[in-house]
Parts: sequence; structure tokens; C-alpha cells
Amino acid sequence: MAYENLIVEREGNIGIITLNRPPANPISLAVLNDLDAALTELESDKAIRALIITGAGEKAFSAGFDLKTAGTPDGEKAASRGQEVFSRIEKYPKPVIAAINGFALGGGCEMSMACHFRIMVDAEKVVIGQPEIDVGIIPGWGGTQRLPRLVGKAKALEMILLGTRIRAIEALNIGLVTKVSKPGELMKDAKELAETLAKKAPIAMQLILDAVNRGLETTIDEGLKIELAGSQRVAKTKDAMEGVIAFIEKREPVFTGE
Repeated sequence: MAYENLIVEREGNIGIITLNRPPANPISLAVLNDLDAALTELESDKAIRALIITGAGEKAFSAGFDLKTAGTPDGEKAASRGQEVFSRIEKYPKPVIAAINGFALGGGCEMSMACHFRIMVDAEKVVIGQPEIDVGIIPGWGGTQRLPRLVGKAKALEMILLGTRIRAIEALNIGLVTKVSKPGELMKDAKELAETLAKKAPIAMQLILDAVNRGLETTIDEGLKIELAGSQRVAKTKDAMEGVIAFIEKREPVFTGE
């Protein structure tokens, strides 16, 4: 499928989605619609077991909401559409990695936070943050909710209320990103992580993602019920049997998603 605002590629079991609106890769309603369609395409492809989202060029992962569309009908629709698509990323049944190749601000930061992993390149001009307050608005695509869950309330309020932009090492230290890459090594690191994830049991992966996501939104007792249901379901899969046999035979398991 051809996309106007994205490049969608496949490398083995990995799907790579690149926001293709350089240099800043702003996010408009059209970008969100393309992203949703790409997620649908890659979700239905059983060969794809992990995703990477990144930005075209070296300047930006994404500058966030396309301010040129502010005040237009499309701009107004993008407010709710962004929440919808980013929530879909967070609840996606396959692991999603944000490869933060340049600045990730506003909606770009929010999109990365919806991903399950974030790898950020350590370079002087590469920063991440929620600076919406500097233009008189608030984060609208999950920033006020996901950032406190990742870094804690106090640090999140500091970043959001002051519009703070931070670099990779600080982002790693506060738990905002998972890993820091050296310049020139970001996609290598992201692909290595994706390849490792792609070798894991797909059904177990899906059930773990679901249990963690839903469990965090409820009580621990209800979360344990979700976990138990997932455990009972995965125990009946061929992959579970393969895992046991491979362990006994002292070899790497080959999971098929069955």
C-alpha cells in the first residue's frame, strides 16, 4: 500500500514506519490517518512481529502537531484522532519501538511515549519534551497522562509546566527512554532490539502487552485476573509446548505464533 506521508518497509520480521515529512516531520490529520492504516496493514501481516517508528532525515523524529493546520476543520479533527491513534500504538499486539533520530517535541514526544520502547540518539540538538505551554496550549495526545506514568508526577509537571526539553542521557536517567544510541547507530540498535523481540513467542507477547496495559488501569486484584486468563490461554498454544521441548533439548525455540 502506498502512503503519502509515510514510508513503510519490511525487513524480515520487522516493520519500519518512517514519518516522511522532513525536515520536521509534523503530524497532521493526514499523517494520523496514514499511520492508522499502516498499523492495520502490519498488524494483519503475520510475518511481522515487531515495529519501529522513526522520522525521515536527521533533524527530527517529529516536531508534533502541524501548526499550519491549527484552526482548520482538519486541525480540529486531529485532536481526537491523535489520541485514538496513539492509544492504538500503546495497545498494539506487537511490540513497537520509537527510534528517536532527532528532536521529539509535543506530539512527537507523545507518539514516542505511546510506543513500548524508546531508543534516542545522543546528539547535541536531539531533545525531547512537551513545550506546548510556550505557545499557550496543553499536550493533547496523551502527554499529561503518559509522561507522569513514565517519569513520575513531579518530574512530569516540571517538564510540562516549564516546557523543558531534555537530551538523551537525562531522558534515560529519568526513565523516559529505554536506551541511548551513539550517533550513526540508532537504527542498528533499534533493529537489533526488534529482531530479539521478533524471536519471542507472538501470542505470549500479545498477552503480556495486554495484561500490562490493562492491569495498570485497574486494581492489582483485577490485574491478576487478567494475568491468569492470559496464562491459561497461552498454556494451550503450540508455542508453549515448543518452549518446553526446546528447553529440555537445550536449543533455541522456534515460535510460530500458534
